[in-house]
Amino acid sequence: MNYILFDGTVRNALLPFTFTRPVADIRVGILTIREKWEKYLGYTTTTLTEEYLSEKFPMVEMEENVMVNASFLPNEVLAEMVKSLEKNQAIFQGEEVVAFFTNDTQEEVDFDAYEIIDYNEEGLKIEHTWDIFTKNDAAIREDFELITEGRHSQPIPKSVNVISPENIFIEEGAKLEFVTLNASTGPIYIGKNAEIMEGSVIRGPFALCESGRVKLASKVYGATTVGPHSVIGGEVSNSVLMGYSNKGHDGFLGNAVLGEWCNIGADSNNSNLKNNYEEVRLWSYETEGFARTGLQFCGLMMGDHSKCGINTMFNTGTVVGVSANIFGSGFPRNFVPSFSWGGSAGFTTYLTSKAFQTAKIVMARRQVEFSEEDAKILEHVFEITKKYRKE
Repeated sequence: MNYILFDGTVRNALLPFTFTRPVADIRVGILTIREKWEKYLGYTTTTLTEEYLSEKFPMVEMEENVMVNASFLPNEVLAEMVKSLEKNQAIFQGEEVVAFFTNDTQEEVDFDAYEIIDYNEEGLKIEHTWDIFTKNDAAIREDFELITEGRHSQPIPKSVNVISPENIFIEEGAKLEFVTLNASTGPIYIGKNAEIMEGSVIRGPFALCESGRVKLASKVYGATTVGPHSVIGGEVSNSVLMGYSNKGHDGFLGNAVLGEWCNIGADSNNSNLKNNYEEVRLWSYETEGFARTGLQFCGLMMGDHSKCGINTMFNTGTVVGVSANIFGSGFPRNFVPSFSWGGSAGFTTYLTSKAFQTAKIVMARRQVEFSEEDAKILEHVFEITKKYRKE
């Protein structure tokens, strides 16, 4: 069977992260949503997404296909329902389609002609940017069970101070000595060739993905995910770094999500609680205004390729777009548009020629090529976000 993950109706609610990737490639828990589905289904997947993303994330259509709404995170029950779909069948949760069977000869899909199967489980669904960190606890626990089932962890080094070792899984090539791991509050997963340096104290749930690093004497609170080839240091709480991003120095990052290829300067901090303890509002690309989150704790949402200089201070509930470069004293505004250059004193446009030059250098350090596809995607993001910048 051929499985295709589609963005669904939540794509705009997940900006700035979906400016540069399909919903399926958002990381929450240990794995991306795509990786979760592929493990449960036992098949590779392709993507139905925005046209400008489709060159990098193509869709492969076969004679028979099952379309899956990527905003729904899989579990055993849902995966079995999806694998059992037959011609003219669809799975719905309330009014929203979860998955449906189709073939390459169908010109349109008429769900009135389908047999509707109800999905009534309370499974995880990513509907807003803040869901990535608020649901990260549950997602890490589910991924931990999925990844480690029937497998044996590498031995925990004798120098490690450990609580609840049965909830810790260490992959081959990982390095850790003289650290404290407390897995009584949730599982701790340490990926292949990852490293936790001496003096670090970590409380689960926690995921350090392949080749990730935790710097000396870091303090990490769950539920935190450090994506592949990412680095953290200082104090981090309930945050997700999707991959290839660095917060390598002292400073606080809390209730936050960083995309890929981000860098947080030394001694930078984000606020995750308003001084008056009121609900945090967060910039919404859907309404082009500040939306209610229902959260008392909400920090920084930063899109791919964005950076900030040393001692940057982010207000509670700050949204930074793609390829922004922030520096200087004072608090920048709590919505920084994509391709902005500056800080609290004001912003100018960060031209793509300069942004791409930096991206090439940054990615080359990790032996990753800045491709033509990447450039085309960022050029498109530059154009569609013009209206938010003061040109």
